[in-house]
Amino acid sequence: MDDFPIKAEILDEKAVARAITRISFEIIERNKGSDGLCLVGLYSRGAVLAKRIASKISENEGREIPTGLLDITPFRDDERRQVADSTDIAFDISGKRVVIIDDVLFTGRTARAAIDGLMARGRPKNIQLAALIDRGHRELPIRADYIGKNLPTSSSERVRVMVKEIDGCDKVVIVGENGRI
Repeated sequence: MDDFPIKAEILDEKAVARAITRISFEIIERNKGSDGLCLVGLYSRGAVLAKRIASKISENEGREIPTGLLDITPFRDDERRQVADSTDIAFDISGKRVVIIDDVLFTGRTARAAIDGLMARGRPKNIQLAALIDRGHRELPIRADYIGKNLPTSSSERVRVMVKEIDGCDKVVIVGENGRI
């Protein structure tokens, strides 16, 4: 964690856990339960968050929630290159209510690529979007249905979501202009 300058800690471990729990309950409430519901997390930290949200929903609903992992790289609009698609969605999304899970919602381009990636795999009943952090600065008309925290930032700042499974801790920080994500 010493390789970037932290300007501010936004969420600590307990706040991240509370946000995940809140998003889980909001998903259940909006969808009137978990029938026909599946989650798709975006690599890499969105995938971790999706697994945690699925676990919370399963805990409350008493049933497993199909959860997949989506690699949006082949669907990005900023880089056109051939890459192996490491998506892992082992269930049919056709006719399902799919919730895309991402760590940070910023310009909306990642969410657009995720929608393209899902549509290439089937035709869901509907697609919803959950983000742990919504920092604004949209370039596309996309909004999250479920938000852990709204975080107004300058476009030069970077938001870094850290999860235990990848980074060894759970927290959200703002890093300065030269910070790496």
